[in-house]
Amino acid sequence: MTGGAGFIGSNLCLKLVEKGYEVTVLDNLSKQIHDSDPENTSTLYQSIKGKVNFIRGSVTDRSILEDAIRGQDIIVHLAAETGTGQSMYEIERYTKVNIGGTALLLDILANTSHHVKKVIVASSRAIYGEGKYKCKELGVVYPEHRSAAAMKEKDFEVHYAGCSPALEVLPTDEESKIHPSSVYGISKQVQEQLVMTITKSLGIAGVAFRYQNVYGPGQSLHNPYTGILSIFSTRIKNGNPINIFEDGKESRDFVYIDDVVNATLLGIENEKANGNVYNVGTGTPVTVTKVVELLTHYFDTKVTVEITGNFRIGDIRHNFADITKIKKHLGFKPEITFEEGIERFVKWVKNQAAPSDNYEQSLSEMKEKGLLK
Repeated sequence: MTGGAGFIGSNLCLKLVEKGYEVTVLDNLSKQIHDSDPENTSTLYQSIKGKVNFIRGSVTDRSILEDAIRGQDIIVHLAAETGTGQSMYEIERYTKVNIGGTALLLDILANTSHHVKKVIVASSRAIYGEGKYKCKELGVVYPEHRSAAAMKEKDFEVHYAGCSPALEVLPTDEESKIHPSSVYGISKQVQEQLVMTITKSLGIAGVAFRYQNVYGPGQSLHNPYTGILSIFSTRIKNGNPINIFEDGKESRDFVYIDDVVNATLLGIENEKANGNVYNVGTGTPVTVTKVVELLTHYFDTKVTVEITGNFRIGDIRHNFADITKIKKHLGFKPEITFEEGIERFVKWVKNQAAPSDNYEQSLSEMKEKGLLK
């Protein structure tokens, strides 16, 4: 498993070990996710230490990747740089790891002797860009990225030529248009396409999961570039104000970590998954304002909350998953509601030491690059 010490990876590892699988993990223990002394202080790494065969290294290193692949039957490819905003100015790093690492993995499978029978790749809802919409005049449409000029005028909704302004957001299915609005989204699209194309040519089963916004206990509280639940929780733990971008009405599909692990296990164990791409989410959108409301409720604290009207280039307005396909094919059903998941997440965060809050630094970086308006 590449990226097996990360949030999804470590939880999946524990489930696989519990079920009797022998697991090998390749992970570079990125400081951005695991903090400055990962081998001693990372709770994610500590949770799998001694339970898996662990190799510390990068998916961009051929010799290390060859060692990790040797003797494996199934590869779960989770390794990736994550963060929509950061990807827009650390373009080379995101491309090198996400696209280059995936290409190297497949190159090894294409040109060396191995026992791999299946490759599962972690794709993302980010590949859809803006989601699927319906307008009275034209029916189903896929709006392009929002213009900075309109958002500067506080018009944050999406628009489509020939349609009246009141577009209806629809659940995004796997056949929806793919048009990512960030370097991260582009890199995930290419990862998915590489895996699904090359595995087929090699006679290996390929499965892609387009994860929505994954959250839950164990999520990195150190990374200020991804995951608003972690970012906001870290702000609350440190007594800092919460700044909500746009008007707070932007929405996402938050899916609990246990549900993501269960969906991925179905891809590993169910042959019906072979050759297929699946959305993994709940099918229920939640606004950022609602996120803050629930967080402050379960933290039982009052913090300053400001709806700033600021916006990031590359952010989408709405996207939530149509999970009909994975329900029908694999019998997947999300079990944890957002309210229940938030309660569990906050309970866990309360027991953690207050992590360093690097959020302002991340905002400064984006402002400097012209990506935060």
